[in-house]
Amino acid sequence: MLKDSDFSFGFDSSKCEQCGGKCCTGEAGYIFVTPQEIQGIAQFLGLEFDTFCQKFVKKVGYRYSLCEILESNGAYSCVFFKNGRCQIYQKRPAQCVRFPFWDCYKEEWADLLKECIGVVKK
Repeated sequence: MLKDSDFSFGFDSSKCEQCGGKCCTGEAGYIFVTPQEIQGIAQFLGLEFDTFCQKFVKKVGYRYSLCEILESNGAYSCVFFKNGRCQIYQKRPAQCVRFPFWDCYKEEWADLLKECIGVVKK
């Protein structure tokens, strides 16, 4: 059980296998990455930095995000989420590592509880 003292819930990461990646799919959004994370993912995939950026990264203001794809069911998913699994799990961005301990869920986490089977009340 993962815990963060700033949050009123814990997270059982063993539930991720059963979930099917709901945190990786849904409404359009951003999967923010730093240049260092981009470099690490590119190396992990055996791609040159520039090639990786051209294929998988978009600029959002002064930040960068991994691209998303529109699935046949109308949901969006991270470009690296395939067949119910993250293809870059070992090098996933900090935003993904930190889920569900995001500031937006500190106070209002009732919806998160409905969506994520790994979230556990303390």
